[in-house]
Amino acid sequence: MIDKLEMFIALAREEHFGRAALAQGVAQPTLSAAIKQLEDQLGVMLVWRGSRYRGLTPEGQRALVWARQIVGDARTLRQEMRVARMGLSGDLRLAVIPTALTVVAELTAEFGDAHPNVRFSVQSKTSAQILSMLDNLEIDAGLTYLDNEPLGRVTTVPLYAERYVLVAKAGHPLLAGPVKWGDLGGVPLCLLTPDMQNRRIITQHLLQAGVEVTPQIEASSIVVLVSHVVRSNLATILPIRAAEIFLKGDDLGAVPLIDPDASHVVGLVAPHREPFTPVLAALLGHARSLSELDHS
Repeated sequence: MIDKLEMFIALAREEHFGRAALAQGVAQPTLSAAIKQLEDQLGVMLVWRGSRYRGLTPEGQRALVWARQIVGDARTLRQEMRVARMGLSGDLRLAVIPTALTVVAELTAEFGDAHPNVRFSVQSKTSAQILSMLDNLEIDAGLTYLDNEPLGRVTTVPLYAERYVLVAKAGHPLLAGPVKWGDLGGVPLCLLTPDMQNRRIITQHLLQAGVEVTPQIEASSIVVLVSHVVRSNLATILPIRAAEIFLKGDDLGAVPLIDPDASHVVGLVAPHREPFTPVLAALLGHARSLSELDHS
């Protein structure tokens, strides 16, 4: 039953029998047969069928909620039994917004030193993708914004407040002092793509300051943005924590963006499900010990 539920979750996520079978490491006929057997066991049709996948039936939508809960609980049970035998060990899958990629090591490095049998995998994803991946059990936790757009039912641990700087090539006239958001009209910029929440935050603050910008370069990678700043007259707007790693040489400079001195909270998100796996529970506890924010 657990294996069939895993395949059902994969089908709902991939919305394609072939891709779901590939994700599960089985042949497509095996996955199709497993879904049919699951329907027979539950006594309802879960998937609208045609020449290709046409979505879940209403019963399938409800079954998906239970499938995620049951599979999540089964994984927690397996990990608790492994911890009882071997101590804290296993894999932790994290998805991280691009602006927090330079910060994630602050969370994982010390934890990894304390628990050498825990392995991490880290993916760069948008905030929306992180929430979807949590729902679909594709990751164990994410690092994302907590206070800007709805999160749904998740467990959160605030870590730090993100503040913003203008990053430009050394010698850029705006690097002489703090820059107001309203001063950026007409400044050639490169920014993250609109599907990134950081870009939506920046656009919001610019519009509130009466500035409408059309970036000359849009990219999903901060490395791409910074490489264009180094090689052109473009500037970019980054959280200071994301910018610091690029400011160690003499090529670039950064100045605070003020009026307003905007900030947004970034933190760890995990499924709203208890008990947590032992590894995830330990990571959440570690994150709380690192938090720079006062929750009192």
